[in-house]
Amino acid sequence: PEPVLDKYAIWRPAPLFRAEGLEKALDTPAKIYFKNEGVSPAGSHKPNTAIAQAYYNKEAGTRRITTETGAGQWGSALSMCCAFFGIECKVYMVKISFNQKPYRRLMMETWGASCTASPSTETNAGRSILEKDPDSPGSLGMAISEAVEAAVTTDHTKYALGSVLNHVMIHQSVIGLEAIKQMELAGEYPDVIIGSAGGGSNFAGLAMPFARDKINGKDIDIIAVEPASCPTLTRGPFAYDFGDTVKMTPLLPMHTLGHNFVPAPIHAGGLRYHGMAPIVSQLVLDNIVRPDSVKQMETFEAGMLFARSEGYIPAPECNHAIAMTIKEARKAKEEGKEKVILTNWSGHGLVDLAAYESYFRGKLANHELPQETIDLALKDLENLPKPNQAT
Repeated sequence: PEPVLDKYAIWRPAPLFRAEGLEKALDTPAKIYFKNEGVSPAGSHKPNTAIAQAYYNKEAGTRRITTETGAGQWGSALSMCCAFFGIECKVYMVKISFNQKPYRRLMMETWGASCTASPSTETNAGRSILEKDPDSPGSLGMAISEAVEAAVTTDHTKYALGSVLNHVMIHQSVIGLEAIKQMELAGEYPDVIIGSAGGGSNFAGLAMPFARDKINGKDIDIIAVEPASCPTLTRGPFAYDFGDTVKMTPLLPMHTLGHNFVPAPIHAGGLRYHGMAPIVSQLVLDNIVRPDSVKQMETFEAGMLFARSEGYIPAPECNHAIAMTIKEARKAKEEGKEKVILTNWSGHGLVDLAAYESYFRGKLANHELPQETIDLALKDLENLPKPNQAT
């Protein structure tokens, strides 16, 4: 619709850059391109779906939208877009990120939203979680439970999700559709496509239009990169599970670590989700997408190299894709092959500098995830129906 396109035009099309500085730093024969989604007013890819969701809610007569947010990119994007269309916005932000990233909260408040640390005492879901664990760091599953409850118990209110669901993946495909045309302008086609994966939206946004080409015979390596401490795709089974901790959402067929799984408090808050988009999960089952994981310290090392060679400071989430891009570029050098690598630079890290300070001060570490922890969380799925895994 025109009102959506008008808002997209504030920053779209997002630029595609060749990372010649990073190529030189790595002394690689690979050509590295990155789609810069950090140029949006909110600083990430999230407004691509927030604008559409706010618009359609406005047209439907919604007066108030509730949502959750991890690191704050989705909460800030939806806050901005609700302001565009005159809708009240209430955000439940995962408590560990609420404390780690105060400037994300201030962005939301600047755009007129109200932001609460989750789990909170505002909802039955939050109170029940705090009764069991008063010091809970929170999780996206918990924050979703609070936001859904707040929506269903308040008049003229709807809930909006910033990742995972099919309509979000489709909204985000503007990234890949633009990238295809931009790569044509550059006279290139990627051999490797890389994106960070938490719930799946920025990864799928870049990868899905190219996945279509792979399904039709193109030889492309499409890599979804997740944190080693929240390895949904690489260590989680494909199963029916709830999208939230208190089991208020419909069941989704997806790779999952269990709705009660609480990830380690890594700084990449946007990737700390127990599940994965059903579309991305199916693409993994069909061997169209290859999942991989990286550890926290490697991601910050990669982000530092990128910042010092390209200038742009990446968000901690984005550092996961950069770390894998560096691995693939080094592999190209070892193999003596020229490759074209395309990655989604999903957001800037200018309001995540506290994470970089923790890295500089030696306060960050890799978080090991014992199999017993995953097995314990997955016990909650034993009595749920099982999806058909035929591909």
